[in-house]
Amino acid sequence: MKLSVRLVALAAVIATAACAPQASGDSSSGKDEKTGTLRVWLFQEVNNAPKEKVVESVVAGFEKAHDGAEVTLEYIPVETRAERIKAAFNDPKSAPDLVEYGNTDTAGYVKDGGLADVTEEFGAWDEAKDTDPTARQSVTVDGKVYGTPYFVGVRALYYRTDVFDELGLEPPASQAELISTAREIRAAKPDLYGIAVGGAYTYGAMPFLWAHGGELATGKGGSYASAIDTPEARKGIEAYTSLFGDDNCPAAKCAGMGGNDTVTAFASGKAAMAIGGDFSHAAIEAGTVKGKYAVVPLPGVKSGSIAPAFAGGNNLGVLKSTSHRTLAVDLMQRLASKKAQGELFDAMGFLPTFSDVRQQVAAKEPFLKPFVETLAADTKFVPASPAWAQIDASLVLPTMFQEVVSGKKDVAAASEGAAKKMNEAFGSVG
Repeated sequence: MKLSVRLVALAAVIATAACAPQASGDSSSGKDEKTGTLRVWLFQEVNNAPKEKVVESVVAGFEKAHDGAEVTLEYIPVETRAERIKAAFNDPKSAPDLVEYGNTDTAGYVKDGGLADVTEEFGAWDEAKDTDPTARQSVTVDGKVYGTPYFVGVRALYYRTDVFDELGLEPPASQAELISTAREIRAAKPDLYGIAVGGAYTYGAMPFLWAHGGELATGKGGSYASAIDTPEARKGIEAYTSLFGDDNCPAAKCAGMGGNDTVTAFASGKAAMAIGGDFSHAAIEAGTVKGKYAVVPLPGVKSGSIAPAFAGGNNLGVLKSTSHRTLAVDLMQRLASKKAQGELFDAMGFLPTFSDVRQQVAAKEPFLKPFVETLAADTKFVPASPAWAQIDASLVLPTMFQEVVSGKKDVAAASEGAAKKMNEAFGSVG
């Protein structure tokens, strides 16, 4: 009998990373039950209702196909995912069977022993052959597969066409023009942020660092060293943090903002520009700026260039501790299927991980052009080290940006402190 899906709103009151228990290396249950309740954790989006509708349809089909199985869904805050998921690795009784996770977390979660090796199932899945190679790489560690790519994402520059037309402005063609344009808009319209930026918006800040020739770290495999304090990286940090202030986005309001906050500010009409992803499209379309905005690639340092963007995206993974492995793998593949990814694109604007499906949706949606151009120009990724999850969860980079915009430290001192913390993390994983 099909049972209804229960959506559970989660509180964000979660223990800090320092207090989280150390994850065990192997907590496999050894069971593979074909009935019972599957617990699924997915990420909470800015506008989550369309995503929920797609997921509910998939779950309904799954429950119909598996008599005696039901699914309980929880949508968890992205910002606190690290603590929540790592704690689940050490507590099988309260852990989910299936989880959505950021592609930057793969190596760390595998090192923690939390994700199940699904290499065999992935290889036998007919649709997997059309998975984009980069997306496939995001679920692969040391040649083994630990999940299924769910969607890929890249960021570009959203801007208000009505504001630009009124002030006689053109979309900025360089980062210097971006900064000056933001200040010009703020001066003409003090009720608007020229561009909404956030001190906790790591992936919105990275293109500034990369565009100036900086890197997060150097090295490969198990050996990395921070590069956040190099002269090139510092130029990028200085460019990004120059956007915090009364002449654009006041530090008192913007220092604590994350990516969702900046998208919300733009969608609600409080900002003339914002750095948002293709995955932000649905939320912005649901806002007050609908019909009054356009998107261009985020400019680089040289006029006409495109800043390197973070190649983001999310994956789905089965926890090693599940007692419903077969069911969990089946649901994972249903949620990440070509049909479901196509529907998720229509609902949320999330780019599919299948090359053929992505070509199909790009052909029918003009708004994808600047994102496809960005992907083609240059994308970068975070260090492929288990330490990155620790660096990200410890808010090393947001702390650095916030130290600068608050005036507590200059760029040199803040980046030096961040580099030290990053190197400690890299060293801790060998």
